[in-house]
Amino acid sequence: MSAEPTRWRDIAITAYGPTILVAIGQGAILPLVALSAREVGASVGTASFIVALIGLGQLVGDLPAGALAGRIGEKRALIAACFLDAVALLGAFLATSGAVFGLARQAYLTDAIPSRMRARALSTLGGTFRVGLFIGPFIAAVVVTRWNIGAAYAFAAVTNLAAAALTAFLPDVSLNHRTTAAKDRQHRSVVSVLLEHRRVLLTLGLGILIISAARATRQSIVPLWAQSIGLSAATTSVIFGIAAGVDMLLFYPGGAIMDRFGRVYVAVPSMIVLGLGFCLLPLTSGATSVCLVAALMGLGNGISSGVVLTLGADASPTQDRAKFLGGWRVCSDLGNTAGPLVVSAVSALATLAAAAITMGLLTWAGSAWLIKWVPVYAPARHRRHGRREAQES
Repeated sequence: MSAEPTRWRDIAITAYGPTILVAIGQGAILPLVALSAREVGASVGTASFIVALIGLGQLVGDLPAGALAGRIGEKRALIAACFLDAVALLGAFLATSGAVFGLARQAYLTDAIPSRMRARALSTLGGTFRVGLFIGPFIAAVVVTRWNIGAAYAFAAVTNLAAAALTAFLPDVSLNHRTTAAKDRQHRSVVSVLLEHRRVLLTLGLGILIISAARATRQSIVPLWAQSIGLSAATTSVIFGIAAGVDMLLFYPGGAIMDRFGRVYVAVPSMIVLGLGFCLLPLTSGATSVCLVAALMGLGNGISSGVVLTLGADASPTQDRAKFLGGWRVCSDLGNTAGPLVVSAVSALATLAAAAITMGLLTWAGSAWLIKWVPVYAPARHRRHGRREAQES
């Protein structure tokens, strides 16, 4: 566990400011990547593949990101990631730098914030990213209308450079830790760190994979279902906006629940709600019913904001933390990739409705897995709370 020299409010602006700036830039660009590919002559299939490369780039970059952050420190890794992203955006590419930024901000807050406030800090981090992704598309709409798609990439590059400048003001809380760790332990490879902690990655990490799969599937299956029942793209966008609003409202309450009662009290209910949403989706037949189900899924997703980051921080070792978190992000990004692939495979063999039901059942199975493994790696105070409740019952 890290020492507690840093107060949350002392680093709030510099810790969360870069995240919301980067998220606004990403929110401005993500809806336009496929359109940009089409503009330069790519087919629909090729354009879809280019969009998929964003997630693939993050997956490939997870372990190198952990090694980089472990070697140069989280603050320097954050700045480097912002600059790299800015350069990539100017060339209209978004890939590995996202992995570096995501890992470094998680490792930084894990070191900087006292463990008793960890879930609130990391759920707020997830919340600021959601806010940025909500704001970004609206800014992009104005920029593209006023200029062109290329101008939106330039805007995103500017937000990343601004994030790098703001990150420079972060207190480097990991510096003393890295110096002490270097004296106590020889340099270790990412592979050796992951092998040492393989049990948590194969148990709790599998639960994280399912959480991420459910979240990623929610983003893809709702618009597919809306299209299948004849809703327009504009109507689907409005539905997404409403669901995103619900999603944004609940990140801090979810963090407070995790800090006070335990991580399992958010992780499991959120999966149950998401699973219910998947199972209800095939019963919808119009804009209102789809919107209600999407809002329900936004509720489940929103209250669990930061749960993947928090569980990773809880399970991470004090030494070689960034390298461990690189492996943790592999579990998460594998889920981001696997969820939509399940929908694609089941839809090809059966129907989209069957794919939704399949994901609902898998999500509920994941909630049972989390009930078993989340308490095992919970902070000591939450394990004591759980044992006391069991004795009283």
